[in-house]
Formats: sequence, C-alpha cells, structure tokens
Amino acid sequence: MKQPIQKIAVLTSGGDSPGMNAAIRAVVRCCFYHKVDCVGVYRGLQGLIDADFTPLGPRSVKNIINQGGTFLKSARSEDFRTKQGREKAYKNLKEATIDALVAIGGDGTFTGCKIFNEEFNFPIIGIPGTIDNDINGTDYTIGYDTALNTVVEAIDKIRDTANSHNRLFLVEVMGRNAGDIALNAGIGAGAEEILIPEEDLGKDRLIASLKRSKEAGKSSSIVVVSEGDQIGKNILGLAEYIKENLQEYEVKVTVLGHIQRGGAPSCYDRVLASRLGVAAVDALMEGKRDAMIGIRHGKEIVVPIVEALKGKNEIDLKLIRVADITSL
Repeated sequence: MKQPIQKIAVLTSGGDSPGMNAAIRAVVRCCFYHKVDCVGVYRGLQGLIDADFTPLGPRSVKNIINQGGTFLKSARSEDFRTKQGREKAYKNLKEATIDALVAIGGDGTFTGCKIFNEEFNFPIIGIPGTIDNDINGTDYTIGYDTALNTVVEAIDKIRDTANSHNRLFLVEVMGRNAGDIALNAGIGAGAEEILIPEEDLGKDRLIASLKRSKEAGKSSSIVVVSEGDQIGKNILGLAEYIKENLQEYEVKVTVLGHIQRGGAPSCYDRVLASRLGVAAVDALMEGKRDAMIGIRHGKEIVVPIVEALKGKNEIDLKLIRVADITSL
C-alpha cells in the first residue's frame, strides 16, 4: 500500500507569469483543506538542490492573489540538468519528509520533472504557468490572458502616436515559437498585419498588403510581430526592408519585451490559477503523479506529462481568416 501523502511542496520555475501567486495560494490552502502540510520551495528547481524550503500556511499566502510575478521566486537551474544535482534534490526532499511536489511552470520545468519522476518515482503534478500559451493538453496557461491584455493596452497607446504622425509601427511581442499572443492581441488591437511563426506571410506579401492599406486610405498601420516569426532576420532588419520598399511610411519599431510578463493578473488568470492549484493537490491526494493539470472546454483535466510535452497547441486557423478580413 502506498504511503499516504502528508506533506506537499510547491515551486515556481522558468519564466514568471501573472497568476503564479494565485496558484501558489490555491495549493497552500487546498493542502490545509486536506489537512496536509505544505512547504514552499524558493527559486524553483534550484531550490530543491539547495534545500531552500519554508513552511507555508493559509496566512502565509494572504494578499498575494492580486500580485504579479512569484513570491517564491523563480530561476533556471543548470545543476538540475545533472544526475548529481537531481540526486541531491531527491535527498533533500526525503530528509524534509516531503511526499509530493506541485511544479508551476512551462515545458522546461515539466521536462525536468518528468526525468526526476522517472529516476526516483517521486509524485509530481505540474501546473502550466507561461504567458506563451504553448503547452499541449490545455486550452490556456496561467498568465496568457494577462499578457494579452497588457499587449492590447500597449498597442492602443502606440496607435495614438501612429495616427498622429502617419507612421507604420512594428510591434514585437513575446511567444518564442508560438504565435498565440501576436494573433489574438493583433486582432484585439485592430492590427493591419500579424506575423506569426506558424504562418509564413513572406516579405513580398507583407509589402503588398501594406500598399493596399495605404491605397485604401489608411494613414498609419500597426504590424504585430511574434518574436519567433522568421520573415526577417529580426524585427530591426524587417523594418529596414520595409523602409527600402515602402517609402510612403515612416517606420518605427517597438519591442514590448518583459513588460508582458508583469502586472497584476487578470480576473481570468486568478480564477484559472485557483482552479488548477486546487485540482493539482486533489490529484496528488487521489494518487495521481507524473501529470499536468490542464483546462479543456472549461473543465480541469489531468494530462500525462509526456502528452503535455508533445509540442504545443495548434494555432486556430479561423483566427487568421478573421484577422485578414477585419484588417481590410
């Protein structure tokens, strides 16, 4: 018979995302609900190796649901990539009498957890926390909705100056190899063109589209560019190409960068994080392990880690059509 779980650790790893604190809060309070001890791990997977643990209770996580970032801190861990580092992490967990782990993060975090589980058969449940929305097996990841709203708000402000000076703005958004932020924020902000890695628009087609916009009477344009798009070597190189081939516009570049990761989480992200945090603890108490809690069609689901790591969700091609029609 398996030993009943009496103590659960929680950590955040990889890039921070708005809503991580809400997820931590839900995990801690669900542990209290199940009469299980909870331990916070500072600095992600590296904290396991350094035994940087702290007891957490319901009052430890008060007033954090509205805060961005993660109060447990986050860090990349080269040590955890080594067998020696993982052995030390396991030894620390056992010495602290920790029976299971909830890991909040993205594909890098889940990859490390999968290896750790295979080596030591240690119960782990993952919660998808990344603004990129690039985890397979879940419709949304924690932080994605907040990042979208941040991007739309920024583009709205950029459009004001674009209209005032008849300028063409290239706005680069985060997303690595996933175009979800660019596509959805581009539609929401009324962008004239959206460049994403999943669809190769091509330089010639981009120039032709911008010319049509000019001929249609548009005095300014916004082009949203996903950082993973390969239409140009980089966004500055793309700007130079447009300047050379479309002299009607004054071209400006804005890279939103890490502003997209910060700020108070949206209501949606707070609720999503709370739901996934509770579901993660419930799953561990039910004996589940080596899995991720996702959201599909509005319901929490348990997804094997190997499935979560199989690429990313496919882009909604219907949204590309919507973007093309509404930008006319």
